[in-house]
Amino acid sequence: MNFPSKLIEDAVTEISRLPGIGKKTALRLTLHLLKQKEPVTTALTDSLLNLRKNIQYCEVCHNISDSTICSICEGNKRDKSVICVVEDLPDVLAIENTNQYTGLYHVLGGVISPIQGIGPDELKIESLIKRIDSPSNKTPVDEIILALPATMEGDTTSFFITRKLKDKNIKVSSIARGIPVGSELEYTDEITLGRSILTRIKYSTE
Repeated sequence: MNFPSKLIEDAVTEISRLPGIGKKTALRLTLHLLKQKEPVTTALTDSLLNLRKNIQYCEVCHNISDSTICSICEGNKRDKSVICVVEDLPDVLAIENTNQYTGLYHVLGGVISPIQGIGPDELKIESLIKRIDSPSNKTPVDEIILALPATMEGDTTSFFITRKLKDKNIKVSSIARGIPVGSELEYTDEITLGRSILTRIKYSTE
């Protein structure tokens, strides 16, 4: 791709480093920003710089935060007896957007993957155990929900955490894995269909 300016080329190169954005899309975004008034572009760059300099991670659950303790962990209306364990930050946002969960979270920062050289020590598993055992807990943790990917790596991580918790008087559950609403059985993969049958629930007409 030829560029009329080295400045445009540099901007396109940097923007195209973002996931899901190719050179053509990056060029369109660059030209769009170039057409805007200077305060618009400045507001964008300032917000990104401010993000990098001031964003924090919660000391308790490792979620993104504006302070040392995130708003979820500090929330008075959250059920502090339940902790949902997720792989990474987008999972917290996805679950929160359902408006169905009122407990706390624990972000592992990944899943166990020997192929990628990621072991248990690279994840926030030990901090989860310490968090459960912390004497400062005003509300004892009664349940751990494993909301990890339905992959071999996710299952390995869930198994590892379950083993770590086996001597504790805590209920360990996992999110249901089934057939999406509105889908046809014939188009459902075998693993999902099999798990749906194994985790079947009682049908109620009430």
